[in-house]
Amino acid sequence: MSSTASFTLSAFGDEIADDLSEQLRLLNELEVGYLELRGAWGINVLRMSDEDVARVRQTCADHGITVSALGSPVGKSPLLDPIENETANLRRLIEIARTLGTRTIRVFSFYPPDISSNAHYDQHVDQAIEKLSALAEVAAAEDIQLVLENEKDIVGDTIARCHAILTGVNNPHLRFAWDPANFVQVGEERVTERGWPLLGDYVSYVHIKDSSLADGSVKAAGEGDGQVGELLIHLRDAGYRGFLALEPHLVVAGHSTGFSGVTGMTYAVEKLRQLMAECEV
Repeated sequence: MSSTASFTLSAFGDEIADDLSEQLRLLNELEVGYLELRGAWGINVLRMSDEDVARVRQTCADHGITVSALGSPVGKSPLLDPIENETANLRRLIEIARTLGTRTIRVFSFYPPDISSNAHYDQHVDQAIEKLSALAEVAAAEDIQLVLENEKDIVGDTIARCHAILTGVNNPHLRFAWDPANFVQVGEERVTERGWPLLGDYVSYVHIKDSSLADGSVKAAGEGDGQVGELLIHLRDAGYRGFLALEPHLVVAGHSTGFSGVTGMTYAVEKLRQLMAECEV
């Protein structure tokens, strides 16, 4: 069966090194032509000055690497904080995105007041919808694409809550960035099998890392319980044309960042390409 699908690899460069040139040198060696910019030189993308952003732009141009998306921290903030804080952050990120030639910005769905358990998170879904609707309205006015990532300790952590949020916002400027490992780490089993029917129509970006249900440890694609191969097949059959952004977290899996190093990123890229070949995508 022929497919119209097209997969393009990207990667979180700050998982390789702090220095942007070091990040991009390895991406060139690995023949990965795109960067998801979360940070460089130890500076989060949201905190970059105009001078920093200009330096990113020039360094990427020097290495022939294009920015696929901004891995922003918007929505990794308390649900009870004023939304004006995050709309201001988003407006700054939109300026940065325009300078760097991307219109895709990752966002999250906010920390509930109590993250000791997610048993009560359903009661916060309406608040998350309200806040993300405000962000999506800003994005729509600026012709920017927000992609909502599922994440532990965030309102949108499970398949069901991500679906509730996306349907509740109901704005084409908020789509979904599927992260298999993050679903596994909140105890979701058979995540693609169960999640695709609810979330498949919303997917416009994919983060690639895997995880084990047994202990939550982060794995390379295909080595855990995230059904990454099944996800790739569904994407292929749906005619997905977009990015697979490697976020391996193979050395450090922090809540706001991760690190894999040269060896870890190299391994993660090799395993993803191997899995893509096995799944014929």
